[in-house]
Amino acid sequence: MDLFIPDMYAQSIYTINYQKLKKRGIKCLLFDLNNTLASYEVDYPNDKLRELIFELQKNFIVIIVSNSNKNRIRPFKEKLNIDSAYKAKKPFSKKYKKILDLYNLKDIEVAMIGDVLLTDIYGGNKMNFTTILVNGISEEEPFLVRLARKVERIIIKKLNKKDILIKGKYYD
Repeated sequence: MDLFIPDMYAQSIYTINYQKLKKRGIKCLLFDLNNTLASYEVDYPNDKLRELIFELQKNFIVIIVSNSNKNRIRPFKEKLNIDSAYKAKKPFSKKYKKILDLYNLKDIEVAMIGDVLLTDIYGGNKMNFTTILVNGISEEEPFLVRLARKVERIIIKKLNKKDILIKGKYYD
């Protein structure tokens, strides 16, 4: 159950304390794309997202890590001028390990930011990354994600009983 517990829980990518991450020695931010950076219906990054990513690039390596295909990620990768890992098959660790090798990073220097416990948080925790759960941007999600959310609700309910992870109670 511990692998489903995020190190931090923020309302959105815009409310994360990035300076605190930098002080902790984080050098690389891995962002999930769908429902973390943009809703499923959005094909390009908006100005607010571009401003945030450009600001973060002054202090961090910023990479999109998504289970989506190359065509879904391409507009974000190009418009944000960042690297990406598509078809990452999160929570499996192959793409994460490739990023560590490619950028010569240690696990403790990486933070994984996403909206799904079963892929983003579990995968990041398995790699010993700092994990940050954010609320999803939209209620509209594909069938497989909605299915994962049902399992996620069961996990959150168990964590709630232990006063560990309570939806809407943010911490860093």
